[in-house]
Amino acid sequence: MKLKNSLKINWLSIASSFVLVAVFGAVVLMFQFYTDDAYFKTRDFNYFLIFTLAFLFIVNYFVMEFLFGFYSRNQIRRITNILPEDIIHDYDTDLGFKELGEKMHEMNQKNAEIDLMKEMEDYRKEYIGNVSHELKTPLFSIQGYIETLRDGAVDNLNIRDKYLQRIDNSVERLLNIVKDLDMINRFESGQINLKFSIFDINHLIQEIFDLLEMEAERQSMTMQLQTTQSQLFVYADKQKISQVLINLVSNAIKYANREEAQIIVSTREGLQNIHISVEDNGMGIKPENLPRIFERFYRVESSRNRKEGGSGLGLAIVKHILEAHKQTIVVESVYLSGTKFKFKLAKPSLDKIR
Repeated sequence: MKLKNSLKINWLSIASSFVLVAVFGAVVLMFQFYTDDAYFKTRDFNYFLIFTLAFLFIVNYFVMEFLFGFYSRNQIRRITNILPEDIIHDYDTDLGFKELGEKMHEMNQKNAEIDLMKEMEDYRKEYIGNVSHELKTPLFSIQGYIETLRDGAVDNLNIRDKYLQRIDNSVERLLNIVKDLDMINRFESGQINLKFSIFDINHLIQEIFDLLEMEAERQSMTMQLQTTQSQLFVYADKQKISQVLINLVSNAIKYANREEAQIIVSTREGLQNIHISVEDNGMGIKPENLPRIFERFYRVESSRNRKEGGSGLGLAIVKHILEAHKQTIVVESVYLSGTKFKFKLAKPSLDKIR
């Protein structure tokens, strides 16, 4: 193996030697051309010149090899001195640049794995903290109401009925959080099977408007459907897409913090998909929050949103449902000007329509 490595041709040394010999030969040829001495124009001199150039080429090659090797060893020694001991071992005494590059690549991979593990650990801590906070809030409320009732308030019918209703609301919130978490986990593990059917997306949007009409009126918000056709059919899971639209429209209603607030749901036909967007003119989302809004429990306005009683999982569920349909959702927002969510659904083929 060592003999094979020693006989290995270094093309950089060959190129350097060739350049030096070529320069020397060019100088001799120019001298030969301009000189008047007949000896320098004889055949014997040309043979001598060729032999000399070949000899110089060989000598230059080994000199270059020595210089390159000496420089390489010095540079490798300097680099290995600053590398961790778990990367460069005592028995690695004959490292080349290739081997050193492999060692550096190995170190970068380990660093990347460590960084990924740190990110996952930070995400796990944040996720556990969010789950515990979401569950703790209604549980503490239930505990407080029960203690008040046990201390004698149960004899007052008005207080008893009011507190029992609040307990019921807190329990319902707990159940919603648990159901949403269960749904996300089932989506991620592939345990939810979609029930595809053909339906009119415009008709479904109108049904969502009717469902959320009273909630929108409380916020003095209007809802409007803008479409290119009276009927636009899609091929998807109707119940899951209904949940997507409910979550998006409900979010828009919650952030309707201005006069003449409105939601515009738009639908239009593309070549292979139906394009759908849900747009509001509410408070919008700050640019630094946009990359994280589809994370579990991530809240743009945490204090305000907790008062609304949502689970903080709505947008995460929306993302998973659309990914199950092999689609993506895009968000565009200008802070204090409004937000738009855009996604697509597949058009049914002619065979499915028949």
